[in-house]
Amino acid sequence: MSVDPAVVKKIEDGFQTLENAKDCHSLLKKYLTKGVVDQLKDKKTKLGATLLDVIQSGVANLDSGVGVYAPDAEAYTLFAPLFNPIIEDYHNGFGPNQKQPQIDLGEGKTHLFPDLDPENKYINSTRIRCGRSLQGYPFNPCLTEANYLEMEGKVKKIFETITDSELQGTYYPLKGMTKEVQNQLIADHFLFKEGDRFLQAANACRYWPSGRGIFHNNSKTFLVWVNEEDHLRIISMQNGGNVGQVLERLIKGVKIIQSQAPFSRDDRLGWLTFCPSNLGTTVRASVHIKLPKISAKPEFKKICDDLKLQIRGIHGEHSESAGGVYDISNKARLGLTEVEAVKQMYDGVKHLIELEKKA
Repeated sequence: MSVDPAVVKKIEDGFQTLENAKDCHSLLKKYLTKGVVDQLKDKKTKLGATLLDVIQSGVANLDSGVGVYAPDAEAYTLFAPLFNPIIEDYHNGFGPNQKQPQIDLGEGKTHLFPDLDPENKYINSTRIRCGRSLQGYPFNPCLTEANYLEMEGKVKKIFETITDSELQGTYYPLKGMTKEVQNQLIADHFLFKEGDRFLQAANACRYWPSGRGIFHNNSKTFLVWVNEEDHLRIISMQNGGNVGQVLERLIKGVKIIQSQAPFSRDDRLGWLTFCPSNLGTTVRASVHIKLPKISAKPEFKKICDDLKLQIRGIHGEHSESAGGVYDISNKARLGLTEVEAVKQMYDGVKHLIELEKKA
């Protein structure tokens, strides 16, 4: 299975583009050396993915933070000379000999996370999400339209058989969606749009909107995105700061889906995802929180960094804060358990609220 010479040429040209881009600070640029290119440019996964599939988004978007995506599960192993150092850099020194610990979603431990803000002064809402890939299917660049539809069919069937009244709800396919439903989902902040330029360049948006959709329960506290960036994004959320309740619901939802559709997991990297930044637990636990006093201080970002927290504006990645409200989440996803990832956010936010009270 040799790699097409035209593809090899594109890989080499991509390397040159990165070399010449003085303002590019992506992890791809940092770790894609000439040696790595020569070592990997002729390799191909069983599904036919090459190094070009891995690097093309970062070459097209020189302002990427990471710059690589995995076209299929095998890519993480086959292209390890590039993925491993990127993973180690992004995930706090998670080295090539380290392993993701055993799964611990937090069952029986949600009482450890009582309401962070019982007076409702600071936290608008709490959200915990995880990503999952269905076993036996590649990631976006290698998926056919039939794959997308088949995966959608599988999970739709699962949604229809949910017996837990808290989680029962409706699946809304993106294809053929009425304006009315669309506007409602936008108002709820549930609708995802076709991928941004980073995902477009990674070939993550083919056959759009086939096989894509959104499930949410009747009370709008449990949500599943189907075939957005990952096969599944499973999300639990509610107003206020009761992290334990949010986690409890997430665990329940994950278990229901998992019992009927096994997920893709790697012994070393944990739950597999399209972007290496989400590997491991895939857990992003976050709050939308008002911290007007401490967020105005110049050292606010450093305080959050030291607490292993990530700050974003409330409209997601690459957005500014609105009125002193921030989206604050755990930074680490890999090398700790799921419940530890939630605890990182919980302890950090608890500390920020104490600082805000004293300020």
